[in-house]
Amino acid sequence: MPETHAHRRESLRALITDAELDALLVTDLLNIRYLTGFTGSNAALLVSASGESGTVFCTDGRYTTQSATEVPDLERVLDRASAAALAKHGSASAEAFRRTGFESQHVSVETHEMLRGLAEGIELRRAPGFVERLRLVKDEAEIEALRMACAAADRALADLVEHGGLRPGRTEREVARELEGRMLDHGSSGPSFETIVAAGAHSAIPHHQPTESVLAAGDFVKLDFGATVDGYHSDMTRTLVLGRPADWQREVYELVFAAQAAGCEAVLPGIEVSQVDATARGVIERAGRGDEFSHGLGHGVGLEVHEAPSLAATGAGTLSAGMAVTVEPGVYLAGRGGVRIEDTLVVRDGAPELLTLSSKELVVV
Repeated sequence: MPETHAHRRESLRALITDAELDALLVTDLLNIRYLTGFTGSNAALLVSASGESGTVFCTDGRYTTQSATEVPDLERVLDRASAAALAKHGSASAEAFRRTGFESQHVSVETHEMLRGLAEGIELRRAPGFVERLRLVKDEAEIEALRMACAAADRALADLVEHGGLRPGRTEREVARELEGRMLDHGSSGPSFETIVAAGAHSAIPHHQPTESVLAAGDFVKLDFGATVDGYHSDMTRTLVLGRPADWQREVYELVFAAQAAGCEAVLPGIEVSQVDATARGVIERAGRGDEFSHGLGHGVGLEVHEAPSLAATGAGTLSAGMAVTVEPGVYLAGRGGVRIEDTLVVRDGAPELLTLSSKELVVV
């Protein structure tokens, strides 16, 4: 997709110019992937405000062939110390790179000092979040990758349930390993994050890590998992029950189900992210369980499984069409069990597009 990456770099140039910079030194690998398509483990990118002819990509000799294929449209430098090499490159043409921004949110103090020493004649300026600002709104190719990642997770869960993978006597770790394996079978390159399988009282721990604890009849089982396709992540949570649910389990589940539905309906262009959180949280608070919903409502998802925007009371900004977000309210009763229901959605003009399609009705296995 050279044309796509070139268009993204052109959009970045507008931000660079607006900030009165001559260039931006990009060192975060995910941002470099977004701007060039490069998927290796070492690279830097110097984006000139003047155009493609002044923009330079650097990686090391391990990626000579790969980078020629993935980044065919930019001048290329091969050097193990990629950021340092591009700082020297800018210094050799200091007039064209006099005011160069750097990704201060990703650069350590030590690296900054090193770059300052190499970039003679250049003023290095903090320029955090430029590429992340562009990444907020996904294009249709990105949304298709997200759609495929969500589909892999959906099919994996369906297989897990259909083939008896959720049953008393299995351990949380066994279920997590099987779920991750089934996502691989359906096209995932790997899990988006460490799969959460939380049974019984563990389901009341929002980010419980799977253990050798054994699933038992009557347990809530909370599954929080995601697949990765072309670098893009899905994120979904479903809570099931092993055997006939108790009245308290139905009550808690129905409350979270209602809050999640309200949150999804609020995912609209122009709405404040804090208002989306308040809409779902209000359902739980009116039921007297506000203290048992202990985290934000959701987050952006894309090349990172947790990225901007933050759907939380402390979140800032508004939603725009093309953003991909999660909606994941939960109620957690310490020592008893908890419920979380989570979907990945794309903000659209009108109703959002739901990417995670597994049933949200209370599944009894």
